[in-house]
Amino acid sequence: MANMHKEFDQNLKFVPMSMNTTIEWSTKHFSELNVDELYAILRLRSEVFVVEQNCVFLDMDNNDQIAYHTMGWLNGELIATTRLFNVDQSYPGYQSIGRVVGSPRHRGIGAGKALMQYSISECERLFGKHSIKIGAQLYLKKFYGELGWEQAGEMYYEDAIEHIPMIRK
Repeated sequence: MANMHKEFDQNLKFVPMSMNTTIEWSTKHFSELNVDELYAILRLRSEVFVVEQNCVFLDMDNNDQIAYHTMGWLNGELIATTRLFNVDQSYPGYQSIGRVVGSPRHRGIGAGKALMQYSISECERLFGKHSIKIGAQLYLKKFYGELGWEQAGEMYYEDAIEHIPMIRK
């Protein structure tokens, strides 16, 4: 299972993170995911959103099926993922990146920044260049700001966690 995803990915991208750390990036529509990839995505999201952030919510919200899913693999382990939406699928007039998640065991290696840079480039490749809107956790405002996002509204609570809308033009 460790490298099983390689057999199915024809469009792998390699992004060097630091010496000895290379993340393999790929993007697939939900309908192209194999069961091991889907399980890894849902497990990582559950590990971070439900367990680490203590947020009880229904992660499987029927939006996965219309999304493209980015995956960052390190030594056969999924360590980062997002889901990508075309214009109007998540926010009227905007593309969107959501369910941004990185493995707690691999923080500090630059995977979060690489994940967002890869996700932005994949939105452009898949859907063309448009403004992208996200619902960012408030404590990550500076992180997203460094990647070109600007706050685009007031703070709101989603599942008892402070969020802000942000747009990248």
